[in-house]
Parts: sequence; structure tokens; C-alpha cells
Amino acid sequence: MNAALGYVSIAIVALATALIGFYGLRVSRTTSDFYVASRTVRPWWNASAIGGEYLSAASFLGIAGLILLSGSGGLLFPIGYTAGYLMLLLFVAAPLRRSGAYTIPDFVEARLESRTARRLTSVIVIVVGWFYIVPQLQGAALTVNITTGLPPWAGSVAVAVIVGIVVAAGGMRSITFVQAFQFWLKLVAIAVPVVFVLLAVTDGSPAALDPSVAFPASVGPESLDAYRTVSLLVALLLGTMGLPHVLVRFYTNPDGDAARTTTLIVLGLLSVFYLFPVIIGLLGRAFAPDIADAGTADALVLLLPGRMLPGLLGDAVTALVIAGAFGAFLSTTSGLVVSLAGVISQELLGGSVRGFRIAAVACSLVPLAVALMTASAGLAGSVGLVFAFTASTLCPVLLLGIWWRGLTAHGAIAGMTTGALLCGAAILAGPAIGQSVPALRTVLELPAAWSVPLAVVVTVTVSLLDRRRVPRGVDHLLARLHVPERGSAR
Repeated sequence: MNAALGYVSIAIVALATALIGFYGLRVSRTTSDFYVASRTVRPWWNASAIGGEYLSAASFLGIAGLILLSGSGGLLFPIGYTAGYLMLLLFVAAPLRRSGAYTIPDFVEARLESRTARRLTSVIVIVVGWFYIVPQLQGAALTVNITTGLPPWAGSVAVAVIVGIVVAAGGMRSITFVQAFQFWLKLVAIAVPVVFVLLAVTDGSPAALDPSVAFPASVGPESLDAYRTVSLLVALLLGTMGLPHVLVRFYTNPDGDAARTTTLIVLGLLSVFYLFPVIIGLLGRAFAPDIADAGTADALVLLLPGRMLPGLLGDAVTALVIAGAFGAFLSTTSGLVVSLAGVISQELLGGSVRGFRIAAVACSLVPLAVALMTASAGLAGSVGLVFAFTASTLCPVLLLGIWWRGLTAHGAIAGMTTGALLCGAAILAGPAIGQSVPALRTVLELPAAWSVPLAVVVTVTVSLLDRRRVPRGVDHLLARLHVPERGSAR
């Protein structure tokens, strides 16, 4: 691979990100601009921005790599990622926007009238965000190392520094422009290689590509394990509803109807995008299986165009892919840093613009330290564990808080604590226990199938035992969550 292409592509994306971000700085003047873009982001802009931050390293690189390694099993990730937004549309988007909150902890405190529940929620949001950022930085390390030959740490440091500066400078208003641009960059960057590679391998005849070569029976649907399938889908479907960087974007819509419209557009955008990494994974199984053997499956999207396309065309398409990959790391990390900076600033730094900026820098540096000290275990798999943790902690409280009058602060605290301890222990201790007790390996590697139901049961049970402490203002708040605003956008 031509290292100069890597340098140029990364430099262009970094420069474009900085310029767009600093343009946003010109219109970021108030505290509300920094936290929720003054709640004025229209559906198409917001949907593009959500696509920009949601389509992370796991989507751009990891899905194709998983399909290369495991065949049909890798298809569960794009299905789960997209269907998770359908769950958001049905259960969360509009009510959450009508709550008037800035952050998830804001909503929890308003719903449960409990500072303790708010603080616990803040801690979980920060843990989720930091550990979601780590795979993005590891993906950047992989991309920079393969495309330029620089040491892996250079990619992680570059993303952390750029994101820290841009977010601290312009906040949510600035990042909205950046992420919308980066979504369309990513879509073009992954669609163009698919078109050219398909033309190259088929010579205009689709019959030249035999799917049975890419998906033999041994990796077809019948090879899927029932428990792994159910647990992974539970994590992806429910975990999406608790992702802090996704939820905070619904606070930027003008009203609840706009939030619903935004979610519908996002569903369409994600459905189109995920076609392409799936096709790349299939092409990799058919024409480049040695990439998996070399232990670089996550780099399939980066390596396939140069292998399948001749000369300058291959170089040009590879340069576009590199730009899209780097854009994925920047946009997702930006969204996470914005959401975390809002939480930390409000909890510890007074909620001021200065506090937001200090928190943004801290939220870039802490995950960077973790990424530099750890090795990637597969981008999609790492993100899947974050989804499982989110589904076990934040999702039950959000769903029950929006749809069940009987939720109490004690119930929410007990449920979040249970989910965090059970899922966290499975993630941290699972690999070691699985080696000594193979029968438990799958159950611990994918804990959502049992950790989520247990968290819900504990939340409901404790709330029922504590029913006298249902917040007094719950009926008024629930009415506000579920009654459409007058004159709202249609």
C-alpha cells in the first residue's frame, strides 16, 4: 500500500473536520449551543449527524471483518444495529425529547426525583462512553499503521487530539456539522469500492460471483448457535436505546415529532449503508480469504480495493476508503466526547461552557490512555460488549421510566447496580473462567440474554416493594412525555 496515500487521505479528513468544526464555533455562543445546539437541529441534519456518530469503527471496518471470519454470524451485527433504531423510534425518541433534559442523568433525576439515581446514571454513562471510545482509537491505530507504516499509537493520539480540540472549541453545534459531513463521506467511501470491485470481479456478469464460495454450508444460517444469536440481538437491540451519544442527539430536535422523523430517516440511512460492508465481507471470503489468515480481518475494507483493482484506480479507491475510515473514528469519538463532556460538566464543573471544555479534553485523554495500554480484540466484538453493558444498565431504566408509572428511585438504583455488576463481571472475568470451564464460555462472552432480564426483574421487584415512594410528580411528567406538543413539526 502506498504510504503517501494514507498520509494525504488522513490529512485531508483531519483538515476538513477542523475547518467545519471551527465554522460551527462561529455560531456556538450560548450554553445551550454547546450542550444541545439550542434544540434547533432539523431532522435531515440530525439524521445525518446521528449516522455519522453511530457508524463507528465496528460498522466501517468490523462488520466486513466479522463476515470474513464467521460468515453468516457476522450479519447479526448490521441487523441488530439497524433494528435498534426501530426500537428507539417506537419507545424512546419522542418522549425523551419532550422531557426537556440535556443529558440522560437529567432525565433520570427529573423522572425519579433522586440525586443518588442521577449520580449512578452519570457514572454508568461515563463508563459506557469511555469504553466505547476505546475501540474507535484502536481502529484508528490499525488504519494508520496499515496505511502509513507509522506506529499504531500515532493513529490513536491523532484522533484523540483532533476530537478534543474540535469538541472543546464548538460543542454540540459544531459537532453536528462535522458529523453530518462525515456520514456522507463514509457512505461514499464504502459504496464506491463495492461498485468498482463488483465490476472488476464480474466483468459485467453477476454469475461470475458464486455466493456458495463465500458462504459455504459450514458458515451458513444453520451454523448459528441459538444462545449466541439471541444474546447478541438482545444486546444490540436494547443497547442502542441506552447509548449516551445517540440519545443526546434527540435533545437537539425542536420537538418530539421532529425526533420521530429523525429516527425514520436514520433507519433509511443505516439500511443503505450496511449493505456495503456486508458485500465487502462476502467479496473478501470469495477473493481474499488469506487476509483473515494473516490476523488482519478488520483491515479487509482497507486492503481489498488495492488487491482487486489495478494501478491508479486501486490507489484512488483505497485513498477514499482510508478517508472514510478515519472519518468514522473521528465522528463517533466526537459524539461520545460531546455526550460525556455534558454529563461531567454538569455533575462536577458547574455546567458552564468552560466546564464543558475542560470535560471534553478529559474525555479524550482517559480513553486514549486505555487504548494505548490494551490491544484490540476485534472491533465489532468489543463494541458488542459495550452494547451488552448498556442494555443491562441504562436501557431498563429508560424504558420503564418512560412507560411505567411504578418505577421508583430505589428500583432503578438496584436494577442498574445489578446489571452493571453481572454484565461487568462477565465481561471482565469471562475469558479466564471460560478457559477453565468451557461450558460457561459462551454464556459469559455474551451475557445480555441473562443479565438484561435479571436487571429488569430486580428493577420491577424493588419498585413494587417500594411503591409508596413513587415520585409525586410522575403523572405530570409522564403526560408531558407522551402528549404531542402543540404546533409541533410534522
